[in-house]
Amino acid sequence: MSDETTNPSSEKPAAYRVLARKYRPKDFSDLMVGQEPMVRTLTNAFETGRIAQAYMLTGVRGVGKTTTARILARALNYKTPEIDRPTIDLRVPGEHCQAIMEGRHVDVIEMDAASHTGIDDIREIIEQVRYRPVSARYKVYIIDEVHMLSTQAFNGLLKTLEEPPEHVKFIFATTEIRKVPITVLSRCQRFDLRRIGASDLVGLFSTILGKEGVDFEPDALAMVARAAEGSARDGLSLLDQAIAHGAGRVEVEAVRSMLGLADRARIVDLFEHIVKGDAAAALAEFAAQYEAGASPSVVLTDLADFTHLVTRMKYVPDAAGDQSLSEIERVRGVEFANSIAVTALSRMWQMLLKGIPEAEASSRPAGAAEMVIIRLAHAANLPSPEEAARRLAELSGGEGGAGGGRAPQAGGNGGGQPTAQAAVSAVSRQPDAPARAQSGGATMLRAVPQAEPSPQPVGRIESAPAEQPAAAPKVPVNSLSDIADLCTKNRDIRLRALVRAFVKPVRVEAGKLEIGLAQDAPKSLITDLQNRLQEWTGMRWLVILSREAGGPTLSEAETMAQEARVADARQDPDVAAILQRFPGAKITDVRIKVQEAEDEIETVAAPAAAESAEGDILPGDDIEH
Repeated sequence: MSDETTNPSSEKPAAYRVLARKYRPKDFSDLMVGQEPMVRTLTNAFETGRIAQAYMLTGVRGVGKTTTARILARALNYKTPEIDRPTIDLRVPGEHCQAIMEGRHVDVIEMDAASHTGIDDIREIIEQVRYRPVSARYKVYIIDEVHMLSTQAFNGLLKTLEEPPEHVKFIFATTEIRKVPITVLSRCQRFDLRRIGASDLVGLFSTILGKEGVDFEPDALAMVARAAEGSARDGLSLLDQAIAHGAGRVEVEAVRSMLGLADRARIVDLFEHIVKGDAAAALAEFAAQYEAGASPSVVLTDLADFTHLVTRMKYVPDAAGDQSLSEIERVRGVEFANSIAVTALSRMWQMLLKGIPEAEASSRPAGAAEMVIIRLAHAANLPSPEEAARRLAELSGGEGGAGGGRAPQAGGNGGGQPTAQAAVSAVSRQPDAPARAQSGGATMLRAVPQAEPSPQPVGRIESAPAEQPAAAPKVPVNSLSDIADLCTKNRDIRLRALVRAFVKPVRVEAGKLEIGLAQDAPKSLITDLQNRLQEWTGMRWLVILSREAGGPTLSEAETMAQEARVADARQDPDVAAILQRFPGAKITDVRIKVQEAEDEIETVAAPAAAESAEGDILPGDDIEH
């Protein structure tokens, strides 16, 4: 007799089964983790006998769609010596349960639509549904990733899906519910399997590791749960990897090294340096995390997650009770939520959303991430829009006093709070106001940039005299027509066309032009107009985009004037007689002879030409009045 037969230790050990397969749910009680609404609906349907003919299961990868389909097939075909009816109470294994859960039952047909997409595969199903099941109560077809079926395959399935034989049930699973035709969805009972919460995943991992006899650190399980992003299968796969990485123990350092994560406590420290505006300390902290093995994009992503957490804690205090949070995230997050304005948090969030793709796509991700951190720290010193409006309002109030006092409060705006209109008026009233520097900070506000700025003491406000006379322009400009004439004289045909088509006049003064813009106006029109006016008139111009609608553009004014002349011409008895005498005749143009004579005088300076033109009918005119 050989040693293999006499020595029990020579037997080969059983093949290792990964945790995702070993602990796959087997009944509805296991599915209660995160999927309570679906389980409740199916429980009531089975108890009342309202069993649907087709089910559609949808959700992200790893939430249990295929497993749910098998459990549902097991419940439909449940049979024991005591129970012979569909039920969701599957605590006692039935005759068909083992074969169904292992995917080898002859009456439960599983098909992967990703590899069987054509009409021929569906035609085979249609031909088989007429035959009754071999041993089970129902013949169940489970089609995974059903959205991969072709249009012909979906159309071929419709009739059978709407009126299947009483012994056939369909169960579909998909991650792309929008790709499934509505005609198919309308014939199915739909269940949306939700992402599993991080706290539920932590509880699931704790239970499984307890059964496996594996020691773990709670913070390490929280890290794995966050990385799983609501997928139980992904989380168990990562947990398998963490056990192997930590040599049979799940530890924080091992998981952080495996996932390339940064220490959550160090992320909080980095966040604190940024909100304080300390760019040097923030860069030093990032460099330390990068040298420890953290990925730059992961650091920024964790920073965005913590920013979102702090913002959420401002409005949802119960968020601090999330089990997936570490103690330092919970305590420091509440402190930041109570001390940082939501405008600053929102600005930081927006900058991180744009910075993360930059770091991921860059050939130098560490450098890209550092630039993002520098921008964040710099933005921490910038005032919020409300603060900027308040400072501009204070700046406008400096006109009335030597010390630059606060602007008088206006009634009707909520206790004197500055509005955007006040900020605009501050800019318009002080085009030459110097910079106002924030005491001890790096923030400076200027109403309008100066051509030749002069240094000002920090914290001091000096405003121009309230009634400073403007320099006399070389060319007078009193209307929009004068501006269009300037464009013509200086041969800038493009600017003239833009002014005529898009500029709506609001207020025209010496050195100041308030306008509105028509739809689709070029973005550079205001800048171009301001530069050209300064060049042509020899004085500085301030062009402001007004909140008022403004008057009609030059083109619109000419069109309205022409329409008015045509309307007047129709009322003339002679014109009305001509129109009546010649059916089909119409007024195509109305020109004023006096104006034409004046134009000719300006052009040729010949009064005789004007006299000869008076009363003449020009060739080619239909009707002139």
